[in-house]
Amino acid sequence: MLSNQSFINHNKFGLVNFTLLPFSAVFFILSCIRLWLYKFKILKVNDASLPVIVVGNITVGGTGKTPIVISIVNYLKSQNKKVGVVSRGYGGRYSQESIEVTLSSDPMQCGDEPLLIKQQTEVPVAVAKKRTKAIEYLIKKYALDVIVSDDGLQHYSMGRDIEIAVIDGHTRLGNGLFLPAGPLREAKSRLKSVDFIINNGSSLEGEVSSEIEPQEYINLLTKEVKDLDYFKGRKCYAVAGIGKPDNFFSTLKSNGVKLITKPFPDHYAFVEKDLIFNENHPIIMTSKDCVKCNQFATDQMWYLSVRAKINSNFYQQLESKF
Repeated sequence: MLSNQSFINHNKFGLVNFTLLPFSAVFFILSCIRLWLYKFKILKVNDASLPVIVVGNITVGGTGKTPIVISIVNYLKSQNKKVGVVSRGYGGRYSQESIEVTLSSDPMQCGDEPLLIKQQTEVPVAVAKKRTKAIEYLIKKYALDVIVSDDGLQHYSMGRDIEIAVIDGHTRLGNGLFLPAGPLREAKSRLKSVDFIINNGSSLEGEVSSEIEPQEYINLLTKEVKDLDYFKGRKCYAVAGIGKPDNFFSTLKSNGVKLITKPFPDHYAFVEKDLIFNENHPIIMTSKDCVKCNQFATDQMWYLSVRAKINSNFYQQLESKF
């Protein structure tokens, strides 16, 4: 039940990081070669017939990207834009070239994040190993104005009109090293070429400030809603299968919850026995995790609803680009 990043601290430089440096050097070289092959059109870029907005990051681990995607999609909807979302569906097991996500989709098939996005936006969502295939699927089936790609900054074969990089405002780029010694998927200089850098949790000149704000607790079984003071002073199990579970735990602590923490690997496929604990305390999980637990939900299970509060000027700047 340990986090999948327990053995390598990407925020520091220790002995383990040092021994992994040769592998990081290889990763750096290969990523640079791949980028330049697309930049000089040696490898094909597939452009769509309508604007594509990519929301991604240059690091591994949780940056709060999914709530950002949901906020952007819901804003565009409020402006009467017909929006579609594509994703790779990380962790999903599907054999088709592309599949459409419905409100009743199995997260084990389509992935947890695409299902969460579908539930919180109710726009067309498609997943595919190659996001360009998901874009083709949505364009053929729906009359859309814009496509938002959940992740995919490094999916260079997918043409894009706007790039948004999301950064964790607290850990930023960690130790600044490439995978696997550090968290970087691409060089720091890549941030100079994106249209927006959204700083999740902090504020820095030249970046768009954003905060992930807790909203309320929702019961998985009964759908009962409680305010943020409901678990104040109470002992609860805190379950998180996300990139940075400590961020979730800190949010709960700041709301006065006495925690028994239960971190799981990112995108963990929960089964019923994972949530059977020794003591009969309420269980609080993330909204991303709850979509995988509905089949065995009990009235002891709750999730914390959150939303991304992005600097209001960002949306006007975004619309001006397409």
